[in-house]
Amino acid sequence: MAQAEHQPKGSLEHEHRTAKIVEIMGSSTRSFDDAIEHALADARETTRGISGAHVDNMSIKCDDGEILEYKVDLKVSFGIERTENP
Repeated sequence: MAQAEHQPKGSLEHEHRTAKIVEIMGSSTRSFDDAIEHALADARETTRGISGAHVDNMSIKCDDGEILEYKVDLKVSFGIERTENP
């Protein structure tokens, strides 16, 4: 396996990459896209290095056929931060 020639400044060299995945739910009264945007915006406030997300489920809340709320379940991934061993 070839070693990467360039490592980002301050990163440690690894032969593999590992990501952590957390599940979050978002909602909006406007649209599914808006629910996704707000959920990711909230996740960015507490999580560094988000690298992707997977929409796991989409649903709606309705009353007499009228959509009241759009809901999304997201799996958000981010890299595990590593520190050097003392």
